[in-house]
Amino acid sequence: MDLSVKHVERIPVNVPFREVPARNMIRELPHWTLFEVCKVTLACGVVGFGETMEYYTWGQVTDAKVARVVGKNAAEMMWDDGLGAGLQMALFDAVGKASDVPCHRLLGPKHRDRPFLSWWDIDMPGEDWVLECREAIAQGYTSFKTKARPWFDLDEQCRTLCATLPEWFDLDLDFNGMLIDSAHGVRVVTEIEKYPHVKIYESPLPQGDVAGNKFLRSQTRVAIAMHFGSPPIMTALKEDVCDGFVIGGGAAAVMRQGTISAAADKPFFLQLVGTGITSTFALHLAAALSHARWPAVNCHQLYTHQMITPPITVENGTAAVPERPGLGVDLDEEAVARFRLEAMPKEPYPAPDLVLAIRWGSGATTYYAHTRQYWGDFLSGQLPIFSKGVRLERVMNDGSQAWKDLHARVQKGAVHE
Repeated sequence: MDLSVKHVERIPVNVPFREVPARNMIRELPHWTLFEVCKVTLACGVVGFGETMEYYTWGQVTDAKVARVVGKNAAEMMWDDGLGAGLQMALFDAVGKASDVPCHRLLGPKHRDRPFLSWWDIDMPGEDWVLECREAIAQGYTSFKTKARPWFDLDEQCRTLCATLPEWFDLDLDFNGMLIDSAHGVRVVTEIEKYPHVKIYESPLPQGDVAGNKFLRSQTRVAIAMHFGSPPIMTALKEDVCDGFVIGGGAAAVMRQGTISAAADKPFFLQLVGTGITSTFALHLAAALSHARWPAVNCHQLYTHQMITPPITVENGTAAVPERPGLGVDLDEEAVARFRLEAMPKEPYPAPDLVLAIRWGSGATTYYAHTRQYWGDFLSGQLPIFSKGVRLERVMNDGSQAWKDLHARVQKGAVHE
């Protein structure tokens, strides 16, 4: 059978968020709706597909990368992470179909039939976390991974959410280094660990702070996860700075990092972000990686459509690995046609018409236009870290001159009242 690549088609699509994610993602990640569906046709007639989250990916697909694979054997090219997410995924799907084996058989021995999956959301008011976890539980999930941010009162968020959760439901909090240093870190993580639902903290401190992370880990019962590679893996293992890792990227990188984690007996989150297309590929990776024991983070729950048929279904926190050839699912062509764009737009950030207010417990307010402004102010120590009573709100455009004046001012930076 001729496995040479005959043709590559790239289709830009805009997949909408569900209601609750939409009203929160707009301030930081409005561009997460933009994807490129990639179809690879082999000389034998087999068609494989994949996707690239255009503005959040380990590798975009370009005309030059497409030119590199046309005419080449797909099996020889599919391990090249440099090709980009959608193209690499489509090559794996096509080779699996042509070989009449599921993708996980191309990756290695199978370790599990049903990998663990986590429901994911950005930082939100506690009331929205409650709505999302209610939906997660209804759909069979047993864990929720979300963002812990200093512009929300984390204790209040956890108190609001955990009061509604069954005892078997887990909560994992990703700080992205926003605790700044071990002094702030110990204060916050030891307070939040009083909620028994909290099982894992991800990147509580900047990951390069080896001494701080090592000390922080010694002070809490909650497991610590850090992104693989920072600090360098041998330093992370020698100093024992974390309980496990976050692993993502191309297929070769994921398999390499997963193998090292297994040798060190460290579990990890498998983090490949996208719709159901990417999530299905991640299921195959998790099947082949022995230490993909923490629930995978794929974020397909954000969207109104999974873009595949049949959709991923979850029971008791796990989903079945497809056993049909290739990815083992079909592309939802109707959804592709519905959400298709004429061309991929430039990154739509920040979203227009935004004014964001950080309401402090003291009664003061700081206004911003978008997340990147206040993210930097928090990380540089210009704003209080995880203070009580703080809350982020969107100031809706009421058409008034006062709103227009404030909107113009926050484009230049923070406005304090």
